[in-house]
Amino acid sequence: MELKRVVVTGLGALTPIGNTLTEYWEALKQGKSGAAPVKQYDASLFKTHFACEVKDFNVEDFIDRKEARKLDQFSQYALVSATEAMANSGLMESNPNLDRIGVIWGSGIGGLKTFQDEAENFFSGDGTPRFNPFFIPKMIADIAAGHISIKYGLRGPNYVTVSACASATNAIIDAFNMIRLGKSDAIVTGGSEAAVNQMGMGGFNALKALSTRNDSPETASRPFDLDRDGFVLGEGAGALILEEYEHAIKRGATIYAEVVGGGMSGDAYHMTAPHPDGIGARNTMLAALEDAEIDATKIDYVNVHGTSTPLGDIAEVKAIKDVFGDHAYNLNISSTKSMTGHLLGAAGAIEAIACVMAVQHDIIPPTINHFTDDPAIDNKLNFTFNKAQNRVVNYAISNTFGFGGHNTSIIVKKYQK
Repeated sequence: MELKRVVVTGLGALTPIGNTLTEYWEALKQGKSGAAPVKQYDASLFKTHFACEVKDFNVEDFIDRKEARKLDQFSQYALVSATEAMANSGLMESNPNLDRIGVIWGSGIGGLKTFQDEAENFFSGDGTPRFNPFFIPKMIADIAAGHISIKYGLRGPNYVTVSACASATNAIIDAFNMIRLGKSDAIVTGGSEAAVNQMGMGGFNALKALSTRNDSPETASRPFDLDRDGFVLGEGAGALILEEYEHAIKRGATIYAEVVGGGMSGDAYHMTAPHPDGIGARNTMLAALEDAEIDATKIDYVNVHGTSTPLGDIAEVKAIKDVFGDHAYNLNISSTKSMTGHLLGAAGAIEAIACVMAVQHDIIPPTINHFTDDPAIDNKLNFTFNKAQNRVVNYAISNTFGFGGHNTSIIVKKYQK
């Protein structure tokens, strides 16, 4: 069976550094930090007082107030980013076969704020079990995909992948495979997360996973730096329209890039820590390269998982050196989490978008907040520290890894007819 080509024809972003695709990309190029003191609740009781929140966002600018109240924040973010991507693609204007267009979305946690609110209401009451009838439909992680499909009448495959911080990349890989196997003409894919709340902050603080650099939030996410002390919690969404190449050409779509490979692996090591030798990270990149049928030397840019955790950054660098060998020194490497924070299950979506834009514009977004080299990390590698760099980018790979040892990589290629 001959596999179909899969291209990207639409993009949408709602992030801590920009509420549209254009704003997001400009902020990435400028090295803008999205970290600031938390505004959604009083964070003074927590060890970490800051996060990368979505800013200047009013859901009623996009969704009717009555309908918005039925949606958890993560679903609101999903709908807004998907709406931008769909408009950007022009897909619905071509009168497509809606039975062959689906939604495959990613979210690691789903409606955490809804769960928190309902628990607070229950335990503060008189003991009578009273729950909002929208409690379950707002909370469940799969509901974001359902709302996107309902809005556009998309009757193709419809589900959500849940693999912690690898969720969105898993969703993109599934969408890629669904299209190249001829099962669908197009898929709305990506991910959303909204865990900047008391339960999210408290839970990750208890794990000692978050930075506590409260005196300097904007410099707290510092991947590969000697003084990194944990990740910065982020929120938002990213959406991509993946489409079968001939279908896109027939309707005259604008093509941003081509998706050519995806890889997945498991660490089989620890509940939250990566394998110290980066075995899972190595295996997923190798699997993606094999799937794309390209040699490692073809890759120009690696958008790393790069969370700014002491163990994770070291393990990923080991994996990169194992996979790329001497070519590792020809790569540009960057962690855009230094700017956006860690969007958990949505991270893979906005980072895949960063790769698409990098191959389209031949610009590598930077890893900001680098102050001191870590002797445990090979600093002869080009981490694109502190400033964007121009270079031809024909192939880019995006890595996302999740608690439980879930590892994913996706490869995008500069579009050529």
